[in-house]
Amino acid sequence: MAKRDYYEILGVARDATEDDLKKAYRGQAMKLHPDRNPGDAKAEAAFKDLNEAYDVLKDSEKRAAYDRFGHAAFEQGGGGGFQQGNPFGGGAGGFADIFEEMFGGMGRGGQRGGRPSGRGSDLRTGVEVTLEEAFSGVRKTIRVPTSVACEACSGSGAEGGTANATTCPTCQGQGKVRAQQGFFLIERTCPTCGGAGRTIKNPCKVCQGAGRVQRERTLNVQVPAGVEDGTRIRLTGEGEAGMRGAPAGDLYVDVGVKPHPLFQRDGNNIYVRVPLRMTQAALGSAVDVPSIDGGKQRVTIPAGTQTGDQFRLRGKGFVVLRSAARGDMYVQVSVETPQNLNPKQRELLEAFESEAVKGGKHSPEHEGFFAKVKEFFDGFGGR
Repeated sequence: MAKRDYYEILGVARDATEDDLKKAYRGQAMKLHPDRNPGDAKAEAAFKDLNEAYDVLKDSEKRAAYDRFGHAAFEQGGGGGFQQGNPFGGGAGGFADIFEEMFGGMGRGGQRGGRPSGRGSDLRTGVEVTLEEAFSGVRKTIRVPTSVACEACSGSGAEGGTANATTCPTCQGQGKVRAQQGFFLIERTCPTCGGAGRTIKNPCKVCQGAGRVQRERTLNVQVPAGVEDGTRIRLTGEGEAGMRGAPAGDLYVDVGVKPHPLFQRDGNNIYVRVPLRMTQAALGSAVDVPSIDGGKQRVTIPAGTQTGDQFRLRGKGFVVLRSAARGDMYVQVSVETPQNLNPKQRELLEAFESEAVKGGKHSPEHEGFFAKVKEFFDGFGGR
């Protein structure tokens, strides 16, 4: 069954402002919240869809991706892919984060993103690639300062392991505590154990009981062929280590593509500007044009080619992400006017111009333009 449009779910127009989105979300969230509809599976499903829609549209980057690609922008699975938050937590922009932003007091122990108790923070870094690397794909090595599991206590936070860890008396080992706020049941990270579910009598001397220490990690990230400037890649579990053995967060890598001296990219198509001598354009010629893969493409220039004409080379552009399709390459022509003429060259051009003025149809656009100019002024003279 096809997923409903996110704008339709929220009941807003596609040009809705942030305030419009928030107002629409808040109104529907009040009606559909499970606490107000106990045992209503239909309302629960609608509430989940509502949070998913708002999670995407309230984030400018996610919204731009959704506007361009629809639901396909968030269908990447597995260990790496494009960012999409979980509306019930487990990533930046989760359900608890939304309610904390709107109603206040609904975060999880001060941790960002409504992540599960003790889960490590998500991290963000960047990597820059050349246009050639974006075309073919490349594996890049990045260095990320982050928190990693403490080796001395194996991430438990306890001196000598978990032997001196006891069940937290506040949350009874759940890592969470609940409180009623109006008709909402608020779930928070336990303030006593920080979400770990246990307390430590003798904390590890290396990590002071946190179960993690600061280190700089070296990671490899695969930048896929066809990646665009601004694409965000997710590396699951490569973020900050969790507290006392809790799961690690995710690492988000923002890809930047450097400008190229010869090529310009537009979506999956690529453009190259080729200057031609006047004689090449007038008489016709064949030119070798570089392609982004490092090869050459021979392009036949027909006689009479004008500035602005372009020639299409099918399938020589960028691959389309998650598809076998490819864009095209366009060769854009610019005809150069000769400079620094010697006397003989000037004499030849003057002779050519003299013949052209006598009635030769060498410049149809030129002649057509000035014929219209004459008609324009004649119209004024006849008044």
